[in-house]
Amino acid sequence: MIRPQLTADGLAVRLPIAGRVEQLLDDLALAYVEDPATLGALLAHHGDNIAALDHAICAHDVPEYDRAMRAAAADGSREALAAEAPATDLDALLDPDQAITLAGRITRLAAHIRNRTAPEGTTRP
Repeated sequence: MIRPQLTADGLAVRLPIAGRVEQLLDDLALAYVEDPATLGALLAHHGDNIAALDHAICAHDVPEYDRAMRAAAADGSREALAAEAPATDLDALLDPDQAITLAGRITRLAAHIRNRTAPEGTTRP
């Protein structure tokens, strides 16, 4: 389960997901070792799609349909990469009790921040 924490400065709630990213990178590395040519080609193609999408998003003269097509191409190459990599469950699935517990922890931390940072003499709803 995700364990929310206060940041070092105490001004924000942090939801640590680094462990999941590490697992994804490990799985990607294993997939590359198994078939470097295929995975390398998929990564290069996906990189090209992401660069094209980034350009379409940032450029002012690119029509909306072109942005949508480039986003779809990036989604497709991302799905191809995901299909090639070993199965990794990155989404946290919480049962109702776990979801309520997580929400309560986040709420307590956020209330702590709000109470600490509120200007003196002011009340918050």
